[in-house]
Amino acid sequence: MDHVVGIDLGTTNSLIGVMEAGFPILIADANGARLTPSVVSFQNDGAPIVGQAAARMREVKPSETIYSIKRFIGLRGDELRKGDADVSYTLERRRGQPVRVLANNEPHSPEEISALILQKLKSDAETALGHAVSRAVITVPAYFNDAQRSATKRAGELAGFRVERIVNEPTAAALAYGLDKLEGRSKIAVYDLGGGTFDISILELNGGVFEVLATNGNTRLGGDDIDRALLKSISDTGNRIPESLVRLSQVLIEAKHRLSTEEKVAIDVPFFDGAKSLHLDLAREELEKVARPIIEQTRAHCLRSLADAKLTSADLDEVILVGGVTRMPLVRRIVAEIFGREPNTSQNPDEAVAIGATIQAGILSGAVRDVVLLDVTPLSLGIETFGGLMNVIIPRNSTIPIKAGEMFTTAVNQQRSMSIKVLQGEREMARDNWPLGQFEIEFEAAPKGVARVGVQFEIDANGILHVLARDTKTGGEKIVEIDSAVDVSDEAVEAMISESLDHAFDDMSERVWTEAKVKAEEMLNAVEAAFAQVGDSVDAREKEMIQQAATRVREALGTNDTRGLQAANAALDEATQGLAAALVEKAMQAAR
Repeated sequence: MDHVVGIDLGTTNSLIGVMEAGFPILIADANGARLTPSVVSFQNDGAPIVGQAAARMREVKPSETIYSIKRFIGLRGDELRKGDADVSYTLERRRGQPVRVLANNEPHSPEEISALILQKLKSDAETALGHAVSRAVITVPAYFNDAQRSATKRAGELAGFRVERIVNEPTAAALAYGLDKLEGRSKIAVYDLGGGTFDISILELNGGVFEVLATNGNTRLGGDDIDRALLKSISDTGNRIPESLVRLSQVLIEAKHRLSTEEKVAIDVPFFDGAKSLHLDLAREELEKVARPIIEQTRAHCLRSLADAKLTSADLDEVILVGGVTRMPLVRRIVAEIFGREPNTSQNPDEAVAIGATIQAGILSGAVRDVVLLDVTPLSLGIETFGGLMNVIIPRNSTIPIKAGEMFTTAVNQQRSMSIKVLQGEREMARDNWPLGQFEIEFEAAPKGVARVGVQFEIDANGILHVLARDTKTGGEKIVEIDSAVDVSDEAVEAMISESLDHAFDDMSERVWTEAKVKAEEMLNAVEAAFAQVGDSVDAREKEMIQQAATRVREALGTNDTRGLQAANAALDEATQGLAAALVEKAMQAAR
């Protein structure tokens, strides 16, 4: 099987999964761990190390160990907010230039750092599956802009993946929870509190398509803040604790995790301070006292997100939890207070986004056949216009559901109907694209360019293309349904895109020539009609100049020289300025 893997490229941890026998399976590394710390440590000699081994180097080589790189991907120096650069490694920040990381005195882009993490995940997957994997779905926060999404895709490509889809994290999480099966219009809150960031997204589900209504959050709020506050709290009790020790940090984090299911834990660190050992008892109540001010900061973001979505908590159908910190009972109680309902805790919050990404990957690979999750158009949709050109109305990769349209005029005098030929593809000429359907709309006879026909394309949540053509004068219209506009095999899409790339130069040259030819023919017809109306009032010398310019246009039409024809068109347009003014003057006199 041609596996497509699903990847949660996280701020703190990353995961990779694949569909096997109809189930999403998250892949473990050689040590049996599914969570891979999103950390890269550069060594003085040899290749950088990634994952858990790198995480252990944060205290040993803080300036050479890169973490939370996701905060900087796709950003420029002047886009960093106050406090964003509060990391142990050096950031290169220049106004208008992409942020870069300095390690071993060498600059590295966030994409390059992220690619190292993705390469580690790729290697683990290939070892587990026993064959190479090259296709991936990667998740990003809903608030990521185009630059951040493009940079994430670039990181995937640097790691050796063909990135099939960039998916919003809350959408992936909702898919993991099975919320794509909800009936009607359902509204879902996704509360995502991870190690370094907090996000709250409000989604609306309609017919299998998720739409983000609002998103909010804090990129510098997460479990790491609780860890630091807990360490400080223990230090303030009078215990002599060197905060730089990785050993203590790890022990406290493990204790925090245990307190999600236990009321009290004992912390024992043998020979912690030389010959002395460390023993502490830590109760859940003490942890919650430290953590509450941090978790309470999420309340304002949740309320703002609801307000932006123009909803109240009563309008929500589900509240789901994402991120390891949401295992804490205190977090779940606060979420229940904010939204007035108990959150859905049926999924592992550490793995929900990765599971959703894996399911989406399975849909793309064909491993999941009974799930419909339509979110973008695989190829452009449009109609054939005069000269045999492809006029795109809905571009490739447009999010659906979508509606778009354009206005068209007749190309022939006294034309009584217009043929609408619906096309799909990426080529410039209509003949090279796939015909999806054809129909005619009739209207009253009128001079060329007068009758106006509006053509609208609409793709609904089920992937059905509705094509509407309307005579704007009479209101007469015709609607046709085409059900194959989105259901296109990956192979067919790849073949069409490959063809468009192979023929890009020739196609564009033919399009430019055709457009120039259409314009030339229109101008020659217009000159002939103008002479018939006002030719007697035009100065003989001016008339001769126009006729000479028209002759050069006719000659250029027979050469297939695009630049020559464009130049001849421009000269004829310049020569007919006076003729056009005479036509306008005559029309104004007739109107008096």
